[in-house]
Amino acid sequence: MSDRPLVVVTGASRGVGREAVRALVERHRIDVLAVARDAEALQGLQQQCANGPAHVEILALDLAGDRAVPRVVRQVGGRRLLGLLNNAGLLRKRNFGEWTLQDLHDLFLVNAHQPFLLAQALVDRLAGTPPGHVVNIGSMGGVQGSAKFPGLAGYSASKMALAGLTECMAEELRERGVRCNCLALGAVDTAMLREAFPGYQAPVTAEAMGAEVARFLLEGHKYFNGKVLPMALSTP
Repeated sequence: MSDRPLVVVTGASRGVGREAVRALVERHRIDVLAVARDAEALQGLQQQCANGPAHVEILALDLAGDRAVPRVVRQVGGRRLLGLLNNAGLLRKRNFGEWTLQDLHDLFLVNAHQPFLLAQALVDRLAGTPPGHVVNIGSMGGVQGSAKFPGLAGYSASKMALAGLTECMAEELRERGVRCNCLALGAVDTAMLREAFPGYQAPVTAEAMGAEVARFLLEGHKYFNGKVLPMALSTP
Protein backbone atom coordinates (compact mmCIF):
# COMPACT_ATOMS: atom_id res chain seq x y z
CA MET A 1 0.00 0.00 0.00
CA SER A 2 1.42 3.37 -1.06
CA ASP A 3 1.65 6.27 1.38
CA ARG A 4 0.86 8.79 -1.39
CA PRO A 5 -2.25 10.96 -0.99
CA LEU A 6 -5.33 9.60 -2.69
CA VAL A 7 -8.96 10.14 -3.57
CA VAL A 8 -11.88 7.88 -2.60
CA VAL A 9 -14.57 7.35 -5.24
CA THR A 10 -17.76 5.41 -4.48
CA GLY A 11 -19.96 3.96 -7.18
CA ALA A 12 -16.76 3.45 -9.16
CA SER A 13 -17.64 0.37 -11.19
CA ARG A 14 -19.70 2.02 -13.92
CA GLY A 15 -20.97 5.25 -15.42
CA VAL A 16 -19.75 8.61 -14.19
CA GLY A 17 -17.87 7.10 -11.24
CA ARG A 18 -15.85 4.74 -13.41
CA GLU A 19 -14.96 7.50 -15.86
CA ALA A 20 -14.01 9.84 -13.02
CA VAL A 21 -11.57 7.23 -11.72
CA ARG A 22 -10.02 6.86 -15.16
CA ALA A 23 -9.62 10.61 -15.51
CA LEU A 24 -8.09 10.99 -12.05
CA VAL A 25 -5.51 8.30 -12.76
CA GLU A 26 -4.76 8.87 -16.43
CA ARG A 27 -5.05 12.65 -16.74
CA HIS A 28 -4.34 13.94 -13.26
CA ARG A 29 -1.95 11.24 -11.97
CA ILE A 30 -3.87 10.83 -8.71
CA ASP A 31 -4.08 7.54 -6.80
CA VAL A 32 -7.66 6.36 -6.27
CA LEU A 33 -9.45 3.99 -3.92
CA ALA A 34 -12.36 2.79 -6.08
CA VAL A 35 -15.35 1.48 -4.10
CA ALA A 36 -18.37 -0.36 -5.53
CA ARG A 37 -20.45 -3.53 -5.18
CA ASP A 38 -19.38 -5.18 -8.44
CA ALA A 39 -16.03 -6.85 -7.77
CA GLU A 40 -15.63 -8.06 -11.35
CA ALA A 41 -16.21 -4.60 -12.79
CA LEU A 42 -13.77 -3.09 -10.30
CA GLN A 43 -11.12 -5.60 -11.32
CA GLY A 44 -11.69 -4.67 -14.94
CA LEU A 45 -11.26 -1.00 -14.09
CA GLN A 46 -8.07 -1.72 -12.19
CA GLN A 47 -6.67 -3.66 -15.14
CA GLN A 48 -7.68 -0.89 -17.53
CA CYS A 49 -5.70 1.62 -15.48
CA ALA A 50 -2.79 -0.71 -14.68
CA ASN A 51 -0.33 1.01 -17.02
CA GLY A 52 -1.36 4.52 -16.04
CA PRO A 53 0.75 7.07 -14.18
CA ALA A 54 -1.09 6.50 -10.88
CA HIS A 55 -2.52 3.55 -8.97
CA VAL A 56 -6.07 2.23 -8.52
CA GLU A 57 -6.91 0.28 -5.37
CA ILE A 58 -10.27 -1.47 -5.34
CA LEU A 59 -12.66 -2.29 -2.52
CA ALA A 60 -15.75 -4.34 -3.31
CA LEU A 61 -18.56 -3.70 -0.84
CA ASP A 62 -22.20 -2.70 -0.62
CA LEU A 63 -22.54 0.76 0.89
CA ALA A 64 -25.88 -0.31 2.32
CA GLY A 65 -24.07 -2.74 4.61
CA ASP A 66 -23.49 -2.07 8.30
CA ARG A 67 -19.70 -2.43 8.04
CA ALA A 68 -19.21 -0.48 4.81
CA VAL A 69 -17.88 2.74 6.33
CA PRO A 70 -15.39 1.05 8.71
CA ARG A 71 -14.05 -1.01 5.82
CA VAL A 72 -13.40 2.10 3.74
CA VAL A 73 -11.69 3.79 6.68
CA ARG A 74 -9.53 0.74 7.30
CA GLN A 75 -8.48 0.63 3.64
CA VAL A 76 -7.54 4.31 3.63
CA GLY A 77 -5.47 3.86 6.78
CA GLY A 78 -3.48 6.90 7.82
CA ARG A 79 -3.07 8.34 4.33
CA ARG A 80 -4.02 11.90 3.46
CA LEU A 81 -7.15 12.21 1.35
CA LEU A 82 -7.25 14.88 -1.31
CA GLY A 83 -10.92 14.23 -1.93
CA LEU A 84 -14.00 12.10 -1.38
CA LEU A 85 -16.35 11.64 -4.33
CA ASN A 86 -19.69 10.39 -3.02
CA ASN A 87 -20.95 9.12 -6.35
CA ALA A 88 -22.74 5.87 -5.41
CA GLY A 89 -26.47 6.17 -5.90
CA LEU A 90 -29.62 4.08 -5.79
CA LEU A 91 -32.62 4.60 -8.07
CA ARG A 92 -36.12 3.29 -7.60
CA LYS A 93 -39.17 4.27 -9.60
CA ARG A 94 -42.66 3.87 -8.14
CA ASN A 95 -46.12 5.32 -8.56
CA PHE A 96 -46.69 7.64 -5.62
CA GLY A 97 -49.10 5.29 -3.87
CA GLU A 98 -46.70 2.34 -4.15
CA TRP A 99 -43.78 3.72 -2.13
CA THR A 100 -43.02 1.77 1.04
CA LEU A 101 -41.05 2.66 4.13
CA GLN A 102 -38.42 0.11 3.07
CA ASP A 103 -38.07 1.81 -0.33
CA LEU A 104 -37.47 5.15 1.33
CA HIS A 105 -35.09 3.66 3.87
CA ASP A 106 -33.01 2.07 1.11
CA LEU A 107 -32.87 5.25 -0.98
CA PHE A 108 -31.97 7.56 1.88
CA LEU A 109 -29.40 5.10 3.25
CA VAL A 110 -27.38 4.98 0.03
CA ASN A 111 -28.07 8.47 -1.34
CA ALA A 112 -27.81 10.54 1.85
CA HIS A 113 -26.93 8.64 5.05
CA GLN A 114 -23.79 6.89 3.82
CA PRO A 115 -22.29 10.03 2.22
CA PHE A 116 -22.83 11.72 5.60
CA LEU A 117 -21.19 8.86 7.52
CA LEU A 118 -18.29 8.46 5.09
CA ALA A 119 -17.41 12.14 5.28
CA GLN A 120 -17.75 12.03 9.07
CA ALA A 121 -15.42 9.04 9.33
CA LEU A 122 -12.82 10.40 6.91
CA VAL A 123 -12.76 14.05 7.96
CA ASP A 124 -9.42 13.75 9.80
CA ARG A 125 -7.79 12.41 6.63
CA LEU A 126 -9.35 15.19 4.53
CA ALA A 127 -8.37 18.02 6.86
CA GLY A 128 -5.30 20.00 5.98
CA THR A 129 -3.65 22.16 3.35
CA PRO A 130 -4.68 22.24 0.59
CA PRO A 131 -8.24 21.68 1.81
CA GLY A 132 -9.68 18.24 1.24
CA HIS A 133 -12.72 18.35 -1.01
CA VAL A 134 -15.93 16.37 -0.54
CA VAL A 135 -18.01 16.28 -3.71
CA ASN A 136 -21.48 14.80 -3.44
CA ILE A 137 -23.05 13.72 -6.72
CA GLY A 138 -26.61 14.92 -6.66
CA SER A 139 -29.31 15.22 -9.27
CA MET A 140 -31.27 18.01 -10.92
CA GLY A 141 -34.27 16.15 -9.53
CA GLY A 142 -33.02 17.12 -6.08
CA VAL A 143 -32.75 20.86 -6.82
CA GLN A 144 -35.56 23.09 -5.58
CA GLY A 145 -37.54 24.57 -8.46
CA SER A 146 -36.21 22.17 -11.09
CA ALA A 147 -38.40 19.97 -13.28
CA LYS A 148 -39.79 16.94 -11.47
CA PHE A 149 -40.96 13.66 -12.99
CA PRO A 150 -43.61 11.09 -12.00
CA GLY A 151 -42.32 8.01 -10.25
CA LEU A 152 -39.20 9.63 -8.81
CA ALA A 153 -40.51 11.22 -5.60
CA GLY A 154 -38.43 9.02 -3.31
CA TYR A 155 -35.26 9.37 -5.36
CA SER A 156 -35.62 13.14 -5.70
CA ALA A 157 -36.32 13.54 -1.99
CA SER A 158 -33.15 11.62 -1.12
CA LYS A 159 -31.10 13.81 -3.46
CA MET A 160 -32.63 16.93 -1.91
CA ALA A 161 -31.42 15.63 1.44
CA LEU A 162 -27.92 15.24 -0.02
CA ALA A 163 -27.97 18.81 -1.32
CA GLY A 164 -28.98 20.15 2.09
CA LEU A 165 -26.36 17.98 3.78
CA THR A 166 -23.69 19.48 1.52
CA GLU A 167 -24.52 23.01 2.64
CA CYS A 168 -24.43 21.98 6.30
CA MET A 169 -21.18 20.04 5.94
CA ALA A 170 -19.45 23.02 4.36
CA GLU A 171 -20.24 25.14 7.40
CA GLU A 172 -19.47 22.42 9.94
CA LEU A 173 -16.10 21.52 8.40
CA ARG A 174 -14.92 24.94 7.29
CA GLU A 175 -12.55 25.34 10.25
CA ARG A 176 -11.19 21.82 9.75
CA GLY A 177 -9.79 22.64 6.33
CA VAL A 178 -12.39 20.64 4.41
CA ARG A 179 -14.62 22.02 1.66
CA CYS A 180 -17.84 20.47 0.40
CA ASN A 181 -19.88 20.91 -2.76
CA CYS A 182 -22.65 19.09 -4.59
CA LEU A 183 -22.84 18.61 -8.36
CA ALA A 184 -26.46 18.22 -9.46
CA LEU A 185 -26.20 16.20 -12.64
CA GLY A 186 -28.74 16.33 -15.43
CA ALA A 187 -29.12 13.78 -18.19
CA VAL A 188 -25.97 11.69 -18.66
CA ASP A 189 -25.82 8.52 -20.75
CA THR A 190 -25.69 5.95 -17.94
CA ALA A 191 -27.53 2.77 -17.02
CA MET A 192 -29.35 4.65 -14.26
CA LEU A 193 -30.71 7.26 -16.67
CA ARG A 194 -31.83 4.56 -19.09
CA GLU A 195 -33.67 2.84 -16.23
CA ALA A 196 -35.41 6.06 -15.22
CA PHE A 197 -36.18 7.26 -18.75
CA PRO A 198 -36.22 4.32 -21.20
CA GLY A 199 -35.51 5.37 -24.77
CA TYR A 200 -34.21 8.84 -23.89
CA GLN A 201 -30.99 9.86 -25.63
CA ALA A 202 -28.81 11.82 -23.21
CA PRO A 203 -26.73 14.66 -24.68
CA VAL A 204 -23.69 14.00 -22.45
CA THR A 205 -21.59 10.83 -22.26
CA ALA A 206 -20.47 9.26 -19.00
CA GLU A 207 -16.87 9.71 -20.14
CA ALA A 208 -17.26 13.46 -20.65
CA MET A 209 -19.09 13.99 -17.37
CA GLY A 210 -16.67 11.78 -15.45
CA ALA A 211 -13.74 13.84 -16.70
CA GLU A 212 -15.43 17.06 -15.63
CA VAL A 213 -16.33 15.65 -12.22
CA ALA A 214 -12.70 14.57 -11.69
CA ARG A 215 -11.47 18.04 -12.59
CA PHE A 216 -13.96 19.64 -10.22
CA LEU A 217 -12.98 17.31 -7.39
CA LEU A 218 -9.37 18.47 -7.67
CA GLU A 219 -9.94 22.14 -8.50
CA GLY A 220 -13.44 23.16 -7.44
CA HIS A 221 -12.56 23.77 -3.79
CA LYS A 222 -10.52 26.79 -4.91
CA TYR A 223 -13.68 28.58 -6.03
CA PHE A 224 -16.69 27.02 -4.29
CA ASN A 225 -17.76 25.84 -0.85
CA GLY A 226 -21.21 24.76 0.28
CA LYS A 227 -22.67 25.12 -3.20
CA VAL A 228 -25.15 22.97 -5.10
CA LEU A 229 -24.09 23.41 -8.71
CA PRO A 230 -26.23 22.25 -11.66
CA MET A 231 -24.31 20.41 -14.40
CA ALA A 232 -26.98 19.80 -16.99
CA LEU A 233 -27.78 20.37 -20.65
CA SER A 234 -31.18 18.76 -20.10
CA THR A 235 -33.21 17.37 -17.18
CA PRO A 236 -33.66 15.02 -18.97
